[in-house]
Amino acid sequence: SAFCRRRLPVVMVRLKLAESVREAVALVEQGHVRVGPSAVADPAFLVSRNLEDFVTWVDGSKIKRTVAQYNGKLDDFDLLG
Repeated sequence: SAFCRRRLPVVMVRLKLAESVREAVALVEQGHVRVGPSAVADPAFLVSRNLEDFVTWVDGSKIKRTVAQYNGKLDDFDLLG
């Protein structure tokens, strides 16, 4: 069970980046998630404890833009891209 908890969609749910594992799998497959500097499209990707803090949205992702707009942190420069 510890092996399954290291999978990327489960880590995303624990970090509150997605509401369910199914939604997290869809977001990973669509290419919205990156771990460290590289984007990950494989939901079976295992996240080590060192990389767990570096799970975030891809820079060009609409989800990242929507979250920033909701939090009031959307920059005018981001509106251009």
